[in-house]
Amino acid sequence: MLYKDISTFADRIVSNIRPVLVGKDTLIRQLLAAVLAGGHVLLEDVPGTGKTTLAKAFAGSIAGRYARIQFTPDLLPSDVTGMTIYRQTTGTFEFLPGPVFTNVLLADEINRATPRTQSALLEAMEERQVTENGNTYPLQPPFFVIATQNPVESQGTFPLPEAQMDRFLVRLRPGYPDTEQSVQMLESRDRKDPLADLQSVARPEDLLEVQRLAQTCQISRDLLHYIVALCEYARNPEKVTLGPSPRAMLMLMHISKVWAAMQGRDYVIPEDIRELADPVLAHRLIPAGFHEPGVEHALIQECLSAVPVPTEARP
Repeated sequence: MLYKDISTFADRIVSNIRPVLVGKDTLIRQLLAAVLAGGHVLLEDVPGTGKTTLAKAFAGSIAGRYARIQFTPDLLPSDVTGMTIYRQTTGTFEFLPGPVFTNVLLADEINRATPRTQSALLEAMEERQVTENGNTYPLQPPFFVIATQNPVESQGTFPLPEAQMDRFLVRLRPGYPDTEQSVQMLESRDRKDPLADLQSVARPEDLLEVQRLAQTCQISRDLLHYIVALCEYARNPEKVTLGPSPRAMLMLMHISKVWAAMQGRDYVIPEDIRELADPVLAHRLIPAGFHEPGVEHALIQECLSAVPVPTEARP
């Protein structure tokens, strides 16, 4: 597989999902880039904007195992990871795998589960394994979580702690469609649901191969300095109480390499980093003091404006 094949692969995924989610090609590409970078995705927006639909459509485009968990306050950690039971007939203990043992896990309304259940996902997301009763069970690759949550609803919800937010490579917001996109959406659903006719166009092996090749994409030392400078600027103690972690730097580097490969290039340019800075970094900021919702996005734009862009990008 060559870099132009990665571009073709990405175009095929986007074209397959486009009839289901009209006018959201950039959103789909960002989700795909996060998955190809080996990360997890948090879809956050108001109800009815297509969060679950996008997750289902993406999972349907991949011919791998798929599981969906509807997070609720009474959901237990074992409902996610699985449990060990005693078989009286054999006199032995047996581990029953939970829905986390899959390729694509849709964690729907993740902020409706209690912190104890939310934390059950942490080991799986970070270590790609589950530990139960002293035994460790690895998750077979590829494995990634697509979680959804509603940011404007507080009743019956449990906000994700910073440690778990940091496990998501990107936070994406579908947003409302414009007028023409809304009309196209209504026309496409006049007599049938395009999601019902969706066919898979890729295999798990394809994802693993693209992941491997994309990470061979070159990134210059100047651009590594650029990533560090952006994250260090975003840690301004006068404006934030928590800024991007070293993990955020690594994730921004990895997804920038994937983004470059999806354009058919074998090297990263500054525009790749700038395109992905907000989805990767904004949800890792905690602005200082009282602040308006969404101020973290303004802080990222300030970083992009203030930090000089390298003029020589190709290694």
